[in-house]
Parts: sequence; structure tokens; C-alpha cells
Amino acid sequence: MTQTSCPPPSIEAAAAPAAQATPAGSGREHPTAVDHRAEPDHRADPDHRADLLTSLRPLAIDVGVPLGSFYLLHDVFGVSLWLSLALSSIPAAGRTMAGFAAERKANLLALLMLAVNLAGIVVSFLSGDPRAMIAKDSLVSSVIAIAILTSVTLHRPLMSAGLEPFMTQGRPERTAAWDRLSAGSRRFRRLELAFSTIWGVTLLADCAARLVGAYTLPVTTMVWLSTVFTLGAIGLAMVIGGVAATPIQKMIDAETAGC
Repeated sequence: MTQTSCPPPSIEAAAAPAAQATPAGSGREHPTAVDHRAEPDHRADPDHRADLLTSLRPLAIDVGVPLGSFYLLHDVFGVSLWLSLALSSIPAAGRTMAGFAAERKANLLALLMLAVNLAGIVVSFLSGDPRAMIAKDSLVSSVIAIAILTSVTLHRPLMSAGLEPFMTQGRPERTAAWDRLSAGSRRFRRLELAFSTIWGVTLLADCAARLVGAYTLPVTTMVWLSTVFTLGAIGLAMVIGGVAATPIQKMIDAETAGC
């Protein structure tokens, strides 16, 4: 019969019988055994931080690089609006084509940023009064909302790409749990779709409110109120999105409980 190997007893475990065997009142005192087991270290593990940064890298490349390059070209170097948008679309276009070539599937985040930039190029050629200029921003932003809702109908929820790094914290066991649940749990997939739906509907409502405000409220009011609408929509989506994000986190916690 094969014997199961077990770890050697700890010093405390070995000392315990001896301490119990010492008769009371013998005059020989034995120090109380001290449990030297380390307390859980709740500080951030450098490896976990590195894993989190690695998991956030695609998000930074697909979203951060196009946005950063646009503002750098337009605001710092004074490049025209349409040319800045065109040049900042190159990384997104490259990532989209690379995704098709390598995995035969679309990189949704890169494709989204490409669509937003192309929409920006189109509306940059439109001219009109200040109200029309304010309305342009809402039209470009609506591309994001419509893309998110379209991804839900295709059962490829776009917001999952942004949610996953924060739910998994870049840890391999949590990332593997996400992949298993996403592939095999209907409830998990429904929660993913619900999370993206919440964000899509909220952002689309923001775009509609800004579009209506552009033609019904004073221009001087909409100059600052448009930003308030957007920030409020993002905050509202984060709060309501917790309805789906919290169960997702609990399911991942349960899946990795034994790890």
C-alpha cells in the first residue's frame, strides 16, 4: 500500500506532548509554546501588483495610447483636429489588424477607439453655431454607448475588458477562474452582459441629455453642464454597475476559495 507522505510535525506540535507529560508541581517550569506561524500579510504583494499592471496593459494600449497621442498632437504640437484624430487612429488600426491576423477575432477596444476617432474626423468637417459644436461632442460620445450595446447583442460584452482586471487583480488563479466562469456559467455571462448594458444605457442617456441641452439651454450653461452630465453618468454607471459587479466578484471569490 502506498503511504501518503505528510509534512514533519512542527516544533510546537512536538513540544506539546512533553509539556503535557510534566507533572504538576514538579518545580520544573516549561515555557509556554509560542505559535510562530506568520500572520497573513495584507500588504500588497509585488508579484500581484506586477500581475495587475500586466492585465491592465491592453486597456492602456487600446484606450490610453490613442487618447494620449491625440491630445499630445492637437494641444501640445498644434496639429489640426482632423489630422490629430487620423494620426492617433494608427495605433488602434494596427491593434485591430494584429488581432485579426493573430487570433482571427476583433480587438473590440481598439476597434471602438478607431470608430470614435473616425466619427470625430467626420464631425470635425461639420460647421455651425456654438450649439452645433456642443452637439458634436454628444454625437461622438454616442458611438461609444452604441458600441457597448451592440457588443451586448453579439454576446461579447465590451465592458468586460475593463472590468476583468479589477475583479481578478491580475492574479493567475483569479484570471483562470474568470475564464472558467465566463465559459461555463450562464449566470456569470448574464452578469457580464448586464454590466455592459448598464454602462451602455447610462452613457447613451448622457449623450441624449447633452444633445437636448445643446438646443434648449443657454450655450454658456451647456459649456460646463455638458461635463457635469458626463461625469454624473459615469458615477451613476459605477454605482448601478455594482448590481452586476458585486455578484461577479463573489463568484470569483467562491471559485478560488481553495487556492
